[in-house]
Amino acid sequence: MTTGNPGGDDPDSGPPGTPVPAGFTYLGQFVDHDLTLDRTQVGLGEPVPVEELLQGRSPALDLDSLYGLGPNHAGSARFYEPDGHLRTGTTLGVPFPPEFPPANTDQKGFDLPRAGETAGGTRADQRAPLIPDARNDENLAVSQLHLAFIRFHNRVVDRLAERGVPEPRLFHAARDTVVKHYQWMLRTDFLPRIVDPRIVERVFTRGRRHFEVPGRSRPGDLPTMPIEFSVAAYRLGHSMVRTAYQWNSVFRAGGRGGIATLGLLFRFSGTAGNLTPGDPANPNDLSDLDDPNAGENLRLPSNWIADFRRLFDFGEASRDDLVVPEGEFNLAKRLDTLLVDPLAALPTGTFDGRGRPAPPPIQRNLAFRNLTRATMVELATGPQLAAQMGIKPLTADQILQGRGGATLDGLTTEERELLVAYTPLWFYILREAEVNERHPGRLTGVGGTLVAEVFHRAMEGSRTSIVKHPGWRPTLPSHRKGAFTMTDLLLFAFEGDADLLNPLG
Repeated sequence: MTTGNPGGDDPDSGPPGTPVPAGFTYLGQFVDHDLTLDRTQVGLGEPVPVEELLQGRSPALDLDSLYGLGPNHAGSARFYEPDGHLRTGTTLGVPFPPEFPPANTDQKGFDLPRAGETAGGTRADQRAPLIPDARNDENLAVSQLHLAFIRFHNRVVDRLAERGVPEPRLFHAARDTVVKHYQWMLRTDFLPRIVDPRIVERVFTRGRRHFEVPGRSRPGDLPTMPIEFSVAAYRLGHSMVRTAYQWNSVFRAGGRGGIATLGLLFRFSGTAGNLTPGDPANPNDLSDLDDPNAGENLRLPSNWIADFRRLFDFGEASRDDLVVPEGEFNLAKRLDTLLVDPLAALPTGTFDGRGRPAPPPIQRNLAFRNLTRATMVELATGPQLAAQMGIKPLTADQILQGRGGATLDGLTTEERELLVAYTPLWFYILREAEVNERHPGRLTGVGGTLVAEVFHRAMEGSRTSIVKHPGWRPTLPSHRKGAFTMTDLLLFAFEGDADLLNPLG
């Protein structure tokens, strides 16, 4: 399922659909970490009964990955300043590029908070992020997005304090505001970019038909996390990842640091990487990252701060002053059955394998891991779920041929027949998006319905919920009355200031 195109452009399957800004790839990962965390201790490939899966996240869209258990809880207090703001960190000024002050000096508020040298322990302990879910420091893109949400919360705290909200109520009022705007943004901006908008609209106006259908559970029951979502449908974002990004003014095509490869986004993180440059003679070698204590840096180098103008389209919010030159904006790869080659050789920190004996190379392959995980929990196949949900199934030709995605010419006749009969759910859902004629590259059918319904239930099941309060509307500044998009969120978080959204100029 990899592209087979090392070093080249990432292909898009078939006719282009509506382009999706690349930042939404990693927003999707941030959302995943808000919903799911598998704490089951079992080796890859070992069977595990569904009832023994250990879920370490509330399956609600409530930002517990940002807030933990709140500032007054002993286990979460370290994420907060004494005044209730979430902590931020300071980047490390570095000599490259020379005579370039934004990169050569420390930049306060542009890294995640980290334990630091005073924490003692190993280098890995000292560079560990002080956030509730260390997976949000697995790559630099999701790390900088988590930081944006920290800034968003802190700006909401300041706004409410200025408006007279008393200190004892301030944190809870801020969290309520943040979560509702987050849910609204997911419902109206994120979901329609990755799921057929007709499905999203139907689910959010008429309700769920398949998952925890109202009337079949008791009021107040907590939502559950269906494995069909966590093990297959919501692994959609793996297909959206590109091999390289125009990251900022330093690390871009034609920039002094060259384009930012996916491997470098892993390297300049704390959970999968070590925040430290690798061998300049072999920049794609990530082997040192398997040692959690390799690397000297304990903070993000200043020359790696994100330029959010390259990840999200601020022209959509009528901020043409924040639009980057043509050719320097990043789009997500279209949803299809292809993954870029770097995802076949993951750093072990991306799957909690650091500091252990090196796994066989095949276990670093993301497609292999996804498909193996499905067999471990005996996940239903795509055709089985389509039949159960009463959704028109893909034809044999659609499964085998697709539309510009993975080619299956190497399979024998018997293997092709088996694939049609028992199509793995993850592959099936990506194939649905690939052959979607109305909205190419968006989830539809089984995948679109699963994702839309789980999001609806996850909002409904949150203590703070726009689904349970359908009359609620955004109250924070936005580019259009009644709207609140991801660009609106970033503009509010970074005070609408180009120098904060793009500190390196």
